[in-house]
Amino acid sequence: MTDVSLWPERGADLGPRSNALAGLRICDLSGILAGAGATRILAAFGAQVIRVEDPTNKGRWDITRGSAPYVDERRGTNLGGVFNNHNVEKLGVTINLRSEEGKALFLRLVAASDVVTENFSAGVMERLGLGYDELRAVNDAVIYVANSGFGKTGPYAGFKSFGPIVQAVSGLTFTSALPGEEPAGWGYSYMDHMGANFMALAILGALVHRNRSGRGMAIDMSCTDAGLSLAGPELLDFTVNDRPVRDSGTVDSNATSVPAMAPHNIYPATGDDEWLAIACRDDHDWAQLASIIDAPWATDSRFRASDGRHAAREELDRLIGAWTAERPARTTEAALRAAGVPCAKVAKQVERIDEDPVAQRWGLWPTVRHTEIGEVRVDGMPMHLSDTDWAIARGGPCLGEDNQFVFGELLGLADDEIDELAAAGAI
Repeated sequence: MTDVSLWPERGADLGPRSNALAGLRICDLSGILAGAGATRILAAFGAQVIRVEDPTNKGRWDITRGSAPYVDERRGTNLGGVFNNHNVEKLGVTINLRSEEGKALFLRLVAASDVVTENFSAGVMERLGLGYDELRAVNDAVIYVANSGFGKTGPYAGFKSFGPIVQAVSGLTFTSALPGEEPAGWGYSYMDHMGANFMALAILGALVHRNRSGRGMAIDMSCTDAGLSLAGPELLDFTVNDRPVRDSGTVDSNATSVPAMAPHNIYPATGDDEWLAIACRDDHDWAQLASIIDAPWATDSRFRASDGRHAAREELDRLIGAWTAERPARTTEAALRAAGVPCAKVAKQVERIDEDPVAQRWGLWPTVRHTEIGEVRVDGMPMHLSDTDWAIARGGPCLGEDNQFVFGELLGLADDEIDELAAAGAI
């Protein structure tokens, strides 16, 4: 691993970083969510991630920089909430990769790094003259990760994409709908987040291989294929049983047929936009639920066995929905949990983030300090390591905030050399 004992003074008073990935330096060209989210994970576990951005357009190839949400009325390049959230614990520099001076500087950074990451469209790095061959010419142990929508080869390689496009092309959107309705998807870029998880996993796997063999490698990742891999059970059911995903022209994202469970749905409760999830795994769960409902229809012989409930699922859902709609979600939740029936109130954001004691004890929403935004909460990590846990305390970098440290202290450039690069538009 690289010697990364040097860190900037910025944030030095905020407590120690994680040492799980101490000694790892990542030259990070990736952005938005699918790329920046991957290096965010590694930064939280102590890797020194140096985010490289373009100085000529205020860093805005990454559309999250300077974009909503905001903490107050202020607006500006460095005040985007999503960018800050996805770039915590990273350093930030600017390099103009279209200039010869910028390319030379970038290659110096590559030579001092373990990993280079990017999620441009396929072919961008090669057109810049900075493909894997050029990178390993200056660092033969470097791990180069290219995360694009469709990978570097094949008929779709030249297409650009975002998470919702990936979800549609991979088939995931097709599996998400309510009965008789069009495919709905998730309403957010699910595959950007999942793509980041796969990318981080690929980096860690390549690092294990390099630690064993001493050899770097190039990683070509397709977010669409990552999405397709998440549809495995549906694909298997079709190829083995010739059973289409949208059987009889419909699909119910709130119900499961493998295994068949009924009731298994989201039901209304009293109040404004209040809902409750209930899942009966077997006949025992149904018997417990029926005893709590305590209504004549709940003892209908048709509902005693799973097959009967599944055959009458729509009618059963209407009856249960009418029953739950007359009660507060928390009241029903408490009664069903006490009886051992799987259920949960559909939590709203404020309930889960600010009112749930479990989330509070977990520490899932750490507060970071950002140079311009100030103190603000961000996403934590959904796991804890007993000996080398994650640490998130430093906000994302302002544009070029660590130029002096990275180019001067890490790469050894003199102040006048850095000034010359700035005057030439290279940084």
